[in-house]
Amino acid sequence: NNLVNSGSKRTATYKVCGTKINYARSTTLNFIRPFHVEPRNIVGDDPQERVSAEAAILNSRVHYYSRLTASSDRLLSPPNHVIPRQEEIYIYSPLGTAFKVTGSDPSSKNPSIITIFAIWNTMMGTSILSIPWGIKQAGFTLGILILIFTGLLMLYCCYIVLKSPKAITDMDTSDWEFPDVCSFYFGKFGKWSSLFFSMVSLIGAMVVYWVLMSNFLYNTGQFIYNYAHNVNGSDSEFGTNGSVICPYPTTEPGGNSTISTLYISGNDTSDGSSFEHWWSKTNTIPLYLIVLLLPLLCFRSAAFFARFTFLGTISVVYLIVLVTIKAVHLGFHLEFHWFDTARLYVPEFRLLFPQFTGVLTLAFFIHNCIVTLMKNNKHQENNVRDLSVAYLLVGLTYLYVGVLIFAAFPSPPLSKDCIEPNFLDNFPTSDVLVFVARAFLLFQMITVYPLLGYLVRVQMMGQIFGNHYPSFLHVLVLNILIVGAGVLMAKFYPNIGSIIRFSGATCGLALVFVFPALIHMISLRRQGLLRWPSAIFHSFLILLGMANLLAQFFM
Repeated sequence: NNLVNSGSKRTATYKVCGTKINYARSTTLNFIRPFHVEPRNIVGDDPQERVSAEAAILNSRVHYYSRLTASSDRLLSPPNHVIPRQEEIYIYSPLGTAFKVTGSDPSSKNPSIITIFAIWNTMMGTSILSIPWGIKQAGFTLGILILIFTGLLMLYCCYIVLKSPKAITDMDTSDWEFPDVCSFYFGKFGKWSSLFFSMVSLIGAMVVYWVLMSNFLYNTGQFIYNYAHNVNGSDSEFGTNGSVICPYPTTEPGGNSTISTLYISGNDTSDGSSFEHWWSKTNTIPLYLIVLLLPLLCFRSAAFFARFTFLGTISVVYLIVLVTIKAVHLGFHLEFHWFDTARLYVPEFRLLFPQFTGVLTLAFFIHNCIVTLMKNNKHQENNVRDLSVAYLLVGLTYLYVGVLIFAAFPSPPLSKDCIEPNFLDNFPTSDVLVFVARAFLLFQMITVYPLLGYLVRVQMMGQIFGNHYPSFLHVLVLNILIVGAGVLMAKFYPNIGSIIRFSGATCGLALVFVFPALIHMISLRRQGLLRWPSAIFHSFLILLGMANLLAQFFM
């Protein structure tokens, strides 16, 4: 303590083991730090999950000093030797990345271009595979309009979330996240409801991942089997020489079966039948994944898997290149029928458009972690501009993929209604470029899935038990429930479009529409700035979120 009181000081605030602490750090003296914490206990594992004796002592001291003084009282701030070295402090973000605490040095912040592409990379997910299907459900023209309108609406709500901590002037909100803001305004209800809807988005994403991993593993194995046994699919003349297929033929309103081609994976031999029996997309593959992924979910830390998050960017770039190649090869096939369904084409305006709004709610969803991302921006005054540019890039990416796949889908001979919720299903297993995409996405999802499970465990176990890893049995039961949900959906309802739209509309109701709009109106009212036009508009946002969710049950 005597050492701390000498020399010039500067004050900093960090969260260590979930507790906010304020301390004075000397800038002129080097202090002895007797409580050494092994790096693996901070970086490789969460401090509350795998704690050494030294880390336990440090944690107890930090809690002790935090209870002695308020955040505004510097008298009993923790001494310097109680705090870990700054280079040893890491924050595990909701994005599955461990961020190192680098202090307030502006040079350690990210420039705008890095922040913009971090948002773009985070928002890009499995929803991009369902954008062409969503445009088909809404109609080509209406789908494009809805995509633009929903993107602007989600951007505005995200802007409200971003500025919500700064609207609280009577408290230090520098390290707050949006759930903290919800808890401030709505108490325990805001805390638990934000947790619930956050779980909906995470578990919904994990279910979609399980369905997609089953799909990609099946098609990857099918490609290898066909290549090894020299088996060819039966590509009929209606399949555009095997370039595009219609896996599930539809029936036109007139009652005639839509012209399509079904991909047959093997010959009618006993060996082929045996392979198909043990290599089934819905009956066996979802169960095989349990052997691989359930043990990975039980790892105490997900730090190893966080190293592979860069694969998400590579996957999206490869998909864009793949879509471009296919569009150039197939050409454009468009006819405009505004309200009536024509043979092989869908009308420009369809009543099924709420399915697309549900998908887009999740596709543009980043509201629960935008505050964390923007804290690392070097120029905080450009946060709104950078957020807007990121949303513009995301919207353009979705438009590019969705419009090209829809326009290039060969009609005739196939119907536009053949576009699948996962547009990769419209390409045969024998397609080498699509095989590479599926194999790459499969590996990426295998590394991301444990990260999502880790986030579910940390948030749920931390709130209920106060410990991220209460016991192996607790974690195993939770993981079995999550995996069971994925297996059941992959077996009985492997429609990622419907799963995405329901989870997106559900979590979007609270975290995109209701909470941001209510917080904005309450903040304006406390400042005496709330006016009727603003109240009506933000109330309308709440009604839109409710209508978006209710409409999913009638589609």
